[in-house]
Amino acid sequence: MDGEIVSEHRPTEVSGRLLTLPNVLSILRLIGVPVFIWAILTKEDGWALLVLMLSGITDYADGKIARKFHMESRFGQLLDPVADRLYILTTLVGLAWRDIIPVWLVAALVLRELAMTVMLLHLRRRGQIGLPVHFVGKAATFNLLYAFPLLLLANRTDWVGELARPVGWGFAWWGIVLYWLAAVLYALQARFVLARSRVGHA
Repeated sequence: MDGEIVSEHRPTEVSGRLLTLPNVLSILRLIGVPVFIWAILTKEDGWALLVLMLSGITDYADGKIARKFHMESRFGQLLDPVADRLYILTTLVGLAWRDIIPVWLVAALVLRELAMTVMLLHLRRRGQIGLPVHFVGKAATFNLLYAFPLLLLANRTDWVGELARPVGWGFAWWGIVLYWLAAVLYALQARFVLARSRVGHA
């Protein structure tokens, strides 16, 4: 989600290539979204859990591979965040539909997304394309991607569910707090960018 609607400025050159390993991983993550929706709504929790775990692994791997082997591309910078957002939003809706997570958790994350969307639209109207990705936002995304499969496991009535519940909620709370903290940091960055833009045009 973060790394999503904001653009990350890196010293490495960003290519226009489409077919790279990181992009293939992001595409596979997108293909998994309808599989996850089917699995969670039909209570095929094993499949839903597998898709969520693969999503988290590929999300980590595509960024790592892109940076390490200089495979960063403009297409990937757009595709990767879209896959992240779709997974998080569909997971929120699916888990809330199953009464596995409360509605307030969904509201807290959706409201943050709306706040970020309004902020980015305001920046674009002022001629600014995006903001540098902050590590706090990436940390929030990783916490949430760990939280969701654990909260799904917590729906079990055996010792696995009992063990997964506190760990999953721990990741969820850290994800929520960091997610909103990242929004505050982005707001401060946006204010600085707009102030610098006004000075440059003065």
